[in-house]
Amino acid sequence: MNDSIDLIQAIILGFIQGATEFIPVSSSGHLVIVPWLFGWDKPSLLFDTMLHWGTLLAIFIVFWRDFLAMIRAWFQSIARRSLADPDARTAWFIIVGTLPAVAAALLFEDPLEAMFLNPRGVGFFLLATAALLFFSEQWTQRRGQEGRALERMTWLDSIVIGAAQALALIPGISRSGSTIAAGLARGIRRDQAARFSFLLGTPAFFGAGLLQVVKVMGADANLLVGNLTPIIVGFVVSAVTGVVVIRFLLDYLRSHSLYIFAAYCVVLGLFTIGLSFVR
Repeated sequence: MNDSIDLIQAIILGFIQGATEFIPVSSSGHLVIVPWLFGWDKPSLLFDTMLHWGTLLAIFIVFWRDFLAMIRAWFQSIARRSLADPDARTAWFIIVGTLPAVAAALLFEDPLEAMFLNPRGVGFFLLATAALLFFSEQWTQRRGQEGRALERMTWLDSIVIGAAQALALIPGISRSGSTIAAGLARGIRRDQAARFSFLLGTPAFFGAGLLQVVKVMGADANLLVGNLTPIIVGFVVSAVTGVVVIRFLLDYLRSHSLYIFAAYCVVLGLFTIGLSFVR
């Protein structure tokens, strides 16, 4: 692995992270496939972390009013011992929904890291993402109901969606795709499921990124200095792209299905699997 990366690669990978973190096609899978496809050295863990923090910033930029309301309501819910406020409930649901991913990351850290070295495996998991998207849409259409808003979420909803987020620690399984699919399966409206998916990602992005930064800096404190420019470029591109894509996707999902993303995952998955056998 090479810890250096040029500016063109930083821009491309920043764009890919910012777009595919929210479009349900697996950002982690793309960050494995693209360097492998073009013969690039695998980006450093620090660079990968800063790309994810770029998308974290995008979430804060788009939803800052929601976060302020949830933080205020969360403290009030503790003081009043009441969950009557929908913002307080959403905040608690985010906390509960984060726990499965934390547990999975701690228990399976080494096997999960090994999966990032296997493009063929990523291809198969992209097919799994396609299946999740397809069958969640089928379930939604058969149910024939508009779906619930976030204000009507339950504790079980948050646990199920949180478990789906834990599954997305596997590269090729889309975090947004699996959590939106889980939300649809639980009867939540498509655009509302996407909204909760984006909000749910914030603790995971921040916590995982912080741990990786501490780990990397402890191993080599000079690593950041030598790669500062491409890291900043990748971070900014990821954040800007993320803001645009979040706003686009929330609007798109109000009147469109997930089938197009399922089809994309099938095509990319089969292409990656086929190419892995050729190479």
